Amino acid sequence: MATLTIRMPDNKHNRLKALAQYRHISINKLVEKLSTQALADVDSQVRFRALAAHGNVANGLELLNKFDDHFSKG
Repeated sequence: MATLTIRMPDNKHNRLKALAQYRHISINKLVEKLSTQALADVDSQVRFRALAAHGNVANGLELLNKFDDHFSKG
């Protein structure tokens, strides 16, 4: 496992510390969870862009219209 040292403004550190305390976890665990979320977000974007590059625009728009129709009726 790697060790990472970061520098940040005191106010941001204090806010992260408070958030970690609120969630009953260490700052280390909080930063690990936040970085996991950030990486998952990037991975999703990359996968979406790769699929979109090989997709069919007409089919995609049709699916979006169905989605919109379904949720606008609620």
